[in-house]
Amino acid sequence: MNYSIGNFAAITNLSVYTLRYYENEELIIPGRKANGQRYYSEADISWIQFIKRLKATGMPIKEIQKYAKLRSQGDLTMPQRMEILVKHRAILQARITDLQENFTKLDEKINYYKSKM
Repeated sequence: MNYSIGNFAAITNLSVYTLRYYENEELIIPGRKANGQRYYSEADISWIQFIKRLKATGMPIKEIQKYAKLRSQGDLTMPQRMEILVKHRAILQARITDLQENFTKLDEKINYYKSKM
């Protein structure tokens, strides 16, 4: 099934402006009808969901662009794409460790205050 930009924006919970930005940044390349109108496919929904997940984990747009470019080149780029994800995973794991340590320290301080009041 194909979706207009408005329908696709509603489905993906992104604005039309954001979709156009993603297109300008070459993160997504919509199909074009004979009249030039953009259309998006089911596969584009999955891809946008993945982009949103990468953004939510803090991956910079430049890295997502690099990943998207490799993705558009086909399966031969799987090793490079996996390398990008492995590196990002390590960064994310370090952030999680830091957050967990900070969470523990906050709990210790809260417990200290509770014991003194």
